[in-house]
Amino acid sequence: MTIIAHSGLPEGGKARRVYLLLRDEISNGVFKDGTRLPGEHKLADMFDVSRITVRRALEALAADGWIEKKTGAGSVVRAKDHESQKLSADFATLIPHLVEMDRTTTARLLSFSYDSAPPTVAKALELADGAEVQKAVRVRSSGGQPFSHLTTYVPKDIAINYDEADLATQPLFRLLERSGVSVESAHQSVTAALATPDVAEALEISVGSPLLFVQRIVRDARGRGVEHLSALYRPDLFRLEMDLARVGAGEARHWEPVIGGAAL
Repeated sequence: MTIIAHSGLPEGGKARRVYLLLRDEISNGVFKDGTRLPGEHKLADMFDVSRITVRRALEALAADGWIEKKTGAGSVVRAKDHESQKLSADFATLIPHLVEMDRTTTARLLSFSYDSAPPTVAKALELADGAEVQKAVRVRSSGGQPFSHLTTYVPKDIAINYDEADLATQPLFRLLERSGVSVESAHQSVTAALATPDVAEALEISVGSPLLFVQRIVRDARGRGVEHLSALYRPDLFRLEMDLARVGAGEARHWEPVIGGAAL
């Protein structure tokens, strides 16, 4: 795996805007691996900024490993490792896909501790004020490339059935089942977030980079909250997809997700 020197976002709001726009275009394949970006003059015209602003954005992209500055060739998009292809999940069957990723990717445990549940976690899991939970922070990788930052909270009476070594080597859902938990349901939300310094370092990205934020509350057969998950995914390495079908007739015709479609 190539270790990237982190530049962080470039100084200045305009340079950051150019950096993020160019990075998104590279990530989305507008500028493909090995292609040369437009020159500084053209980029300055495209984004209505100065050449100095463009130069700052390009320097940050180079420091973060997105481009390579070559003498006589300008800024060239760096080729990605074969193993670092973007992972996909069907939105309609997201949880099974994420469980499968637990089986096929590797995780690194960053922290493991017991403490009182934060108020938002206690409310979501319907725990008493001050109830103890086990907190774990992990980074999941595919082909040596980190793509997700996971923070989980589990009630202490369940978590005492496994230890730090178990969590470092096995998926949490498997440890919950081993602890006698019969998982019945979950509620999940998806939104966006920005990378904080600790998350940026763990995911090898710039501070302030946009991330996909997935939050999941898992309940057992009795309706008890048994896991609170906050997961941050790199959008350049992970995406959500959904198949849609047109249903209904006349003015009532509309789009609906295809549930139980073929796995990606």
